[in-house]
Amino acid sequence: MSRYEPREIEQKWQAAWDQAGIFAATRDPAKPKYYVLEMFPYPSGRIHMGHVRNYTMGDVIARYKGSCGFSVLHPMGWDAFGMPAENAAMERGGHPATWTYDNIAVMRDQMKPLGLSIDWSREFATCDPEYYGQQQAMFIDFLDKGLVYRKNAVVNWDPVDMTVLANEQVEDGRGWRSGALVERRELTQWFFKISDFSEELLEALDGLDNWPEKVKLMQRNWIGKSRGLEFSFDRVGGGDPISVYTTRPDTLMGASFVGISPDHPIAKGLETDSDAVKAFLVEARKGGTTEEAIEKAEKLGYDTGIRVKHPLNPDWELPVWIANFILMDYGTGAIFGCPAHDQRDLDFCRKYDLPVVATFESLDDPQPVTDTAFVPPKTEKVRWINHFAGLDEATGEVAIDTTIDKAEAEGWGTGVTKFRLRDWGLSRQRYWGCPIPVVHCQTCGVVPEKKENLPVELPRDVSFDQPGNPLDRHPTWRNCACPVCGADALRETDTMDTFVDSSWYYARFTAPRAETPTNMDDAKYWMNVDQYIGGIEHAILHLLYSRFFARAMAICGHLPDSAKEPFDALFTQGMVTHEIYQTRDGNGRPVYHLPEDVTDGKLADGTAVEVIPSAKMSKSKKNVVDPLNIIENYGADTARWFMLSDSPPERDVEWTAAGADAAFKHLSRVWRMANEAAGADDAGEDTDLLRATHKAIHDVTMGIESFGFNTSVAKLYAFANAIQKSKAPAGAKRPALRVMAQLMAPMTPHLAEDIWAMLGGEGLVAQAPWPKADPALLVEDTVTMPIQINGKRKSEIAVAKDMPKEEIEKLALADHAVQKALQGGAPKKLIVVPGRIINVVI
Repeated sequence: MSRYEPREIEQKWQAAWDQAGIFAATRDPAKPKYYVLEMFPYPSGRIHMGHVRNYTMGDVIARYKGSCGFSVLHPMGWDAFGMPAENAAMERGGHPATWTYDNIAVMRDQMKPLGLSIDWSREFATCDPEYYGQQQAMFIDFLDKGLVYRKNAVVNWDPVDMTVLANEQVEDGRGWRSGALVERRELTQWFFKISDFSEELLEALDGLDNWPEKVKLMQRNWIGKSRGLEFSFDRVGGGDPISVYTTRPDTLMGASFVGISPDHPIAKGLETDSDAVKAFLVEARKGGTTEEAIEKAEKLGYDTGIRVKHPLNPDWELPVWIANFILMDYGTGAIFGCPAHDQRDLDFCRKYDLPVVATFESLDDPQPVTDTAFVPPKTEKVRWINHFAGLDEATGEVAIDTTIDKAEAEGWGTGVTKFRLRDWGLSRQRYWGCPIPVVHCQTCGVVPEKKENLPVELPRDVSFDQPGNPLDRHPTWRNCACPVCGADALRETDTMDTFVDSSWYYARFTAPRAETPTNMDDAKYWMNVDQYIGGIEHAILHLLYSRFFARAMAICGHLPDSAKEPFDALFTQGMVTHEIYQTRDGNGRPVYHLPEDVTDGKLADGTAVEVIPSAKMSKSKKNVVDPLNIIENYGADTARWFMLSDSPPERDVEWTAAGADAAFKHLSRVWRMANEAAGADDAGEDTDLLRATHKAIHDVTMGIESFGFNTSVAKLYAFANAIQKSKAPAGAKRPALRVMAQLMAPMTPHLAEDIWAMLGGEGLVAQAPWPKADPALLVEDTVTMPIQINGKRKSEIAVAKDMPKEEIEKLALADHAVQKALQGGAPKKLIVVPGRIINVVI
């Protein structure tokens, strides 16, 4: 072969890896383990370059750790349940299972040419009965431990599809498939008791040192710990008092009204006696239950005529309104409205002509409240103009504490800590999901199915010719015998939220064929996931639910206690973007075109396209690049190299044809250098090349260890240039090029294998031990200084021994690990001990 032919060598080396079985994960107590996992994909039909970037990052880590002597687990599966498959069945006919498994086959065929070091023997889809049967077994265990329960709850109801929608399935108040206006409806639902773990889930975030700070902040905000005051308003004329919970009791003197949820017991009581109230509640219950949907919705209120006494002045009466923006399942389902310091309350009061009374004002620019509420941070000092404790200048934090202390001392309120996190509603009224394994018996009530009867499989003979859940109208599947008394009974027809499926798959990968949810010996060896990689869009719910599930599994004996935090390190990669190409139809509407259909800004017929700046790859905008086209034209290693080289992995990367072409030319150059050296006799060692080799080993290793893949690629470019420019004879370049093959193996594994074999490397480079840099060869007139971030070593830099302290500080601040930790901010302290260490405090 006279030139670099990626199609030929990539197939050759993939076959060699398969034959040697080198990626099969083996539990070896004599070796340290390393578990690397990318968030598994939904089988939508085809992978895109975003997938390529995600899996290449994981593959670099997996291959590197394998070369370092670890027993590596790097599995792949499919998050396969969900509405898209059901929608496809409705629109095209056929069965969701057929659509799903066909898509899996296509996507698997797209992924395998990438040469990923995946143990495909562990592959599963969450719609496999073997998988969801074990999920059903865990549900029964959770039920036994009191971790799951059933209650009435207000849900998002799609009146056309006749199903409950998850919050993320409600778009602008409408169902994502039907487009119907979503209603709030009360149904009996199943819930996981995640709220019992609120404090633990919050506190444990402090120990996740290798998680991005922005992800931990998002989780903290979602859990939402707050200290507030719980107290009651007595009703004028008698009746049960109205209990409220508020995180801003300091604003109580600015109260204009008391608001109750449309689902509050008082509202429900009035509904039975008043047609006007009933009509209002029908309207108020339209729209989603998400906070975002409620905030965006028009504020609606109904004056009940009920009046309550202010707790600080019994002569001060407040009206009680039903308001559509108050949730029943947070706090008590009732609030007091303080419009001067809450925008939502202000909008409501302006609409219904209720008073607006400020309790504090800005120290610098006191202005009366008009159309914008004054809501400064609680940490900002303000001037109090209306506080019953006589405060003058104080922060909101001080005022809140003062108010709670006074309320408790006077006996009219209690300080209470609450969490925003609510229990996880898992019931879905749809077919393509894991059946909830319970039975409804007239005698025994709601009872779990016997484990020996699992899995409760979905029936295949269902019809999607009408809206609603096909399980509700199946002629035989729903009918069953009670597991307790044997009498005729009915199966639960709700299926589980697909977040359940993805909340424990990482544990199943440790023993995917076990006849129990996990095998404890395997779980103890492989867990935790050492490196988890995925998109920032999963930073809240998926990760939070997975953390809960790991705890619940440990309680039920399916995971060791050490696995309660399942992911030791988390990395959230940036997106892959591409320009959008469009023309216009006769009505001026955009018509999008695939990148491969555009050449020099024109279509094949010469029509000029409008170029829109790069955005996230989207099938609807057709700015997607098919990996198979790239592999066909350039090879998998070019796609991998470009994905790793263009920008830091946490940032977005723009895919361009020019960038791919440049990557291919570089890999071709490296192959030619190796090919030229392959025919030469060994000529001993060249001192300069030896130093360059060991510097490359050091720098590339540091880049991989710190997730600075683009840095490692840059160092490999420099190493290739050093080899090419060296005056050493071709034979003296052979050792350097063999090391080059080892260092490139995690990034471009096929090319690396070819070079390794070409230059006489023993066995497969994928199994060769990772090279180690000789410290003596790194020492010139430089010194390596470790960088500690908040007391933990995160990186190091090599600097001239006589470099001024100010220059060392500049290099330290430019280091990838430091930039990642600072996230655009400045360090609190930067301490340089010349010749020894750099300490960064953030």
